[in-house]
Amino acid sequence: MYIGIDEAGRGPLAGPVAVGIVMVPYTFDVTKEFPGIADSKALSEKKREELFERLALLHHKGALRYTVAFSLASTIDQVGITKAVTRALRRGIHRLAPEPRSTYILLDGLLHAPSRYKQRTIIGGDRIEPIISLASIAAKVRRDRLMRRLGKKFPVYSFELHKGYGTDLHRGAIKQFGLCAIHRKSFCHNF
Repeated sequence: MYIGIDEAGRGPLAGPVAVGIVMVPYTFDVTKEFPGIADSKALSEKKREELFERLALLHHKGALRYTVAFSLASTIDQVGITKAVTRALRRGIHRLAPEPRSTYILLDGLLHAPSRYKQRTIIGGDRIEPIISLASIAAKVRRDRLMRRLGKKFPVYSFELHKGYGTDLHRGAIKQFGLCAIHRKSFCHNF
């Protein structure tokens, strides 16, 4: 089985970091099953949602498997973003492929799986490896949906608009209202 892994939400001031993990059989043709697949950042929100719905449908039919693992802002503050991503990545891999036999993992950027897995890290992998692109879409869509829900819980911060990133709107809300429970205090030094 091939596994693709990417993360979303490394840089925001609020909310979790999300790690998307997609597992497909070696014979699965990602580009055929997901026309228009690309790195999540290169796609419109509408296109990401369409591809994610297809991913969920194929998961439900048993053609592939996926998961998204989160590390909360409190974890990021306790252990740092790199360790928080690693923890989420390990949890997600364990959900899909607890045994490393007959799996090959492709990871984006500087990500690494536990050493017992066969793996390859590819700088810019989300742009050139469709399975990593699919993982990036899963992570981004699930994180964005969560941030929209959190926008309703913490309406003064407008998380549904900026998803926790450091926009002028978000920074202005922090200056006016202070930090809330989902802010990464370690990322919010100048407020």
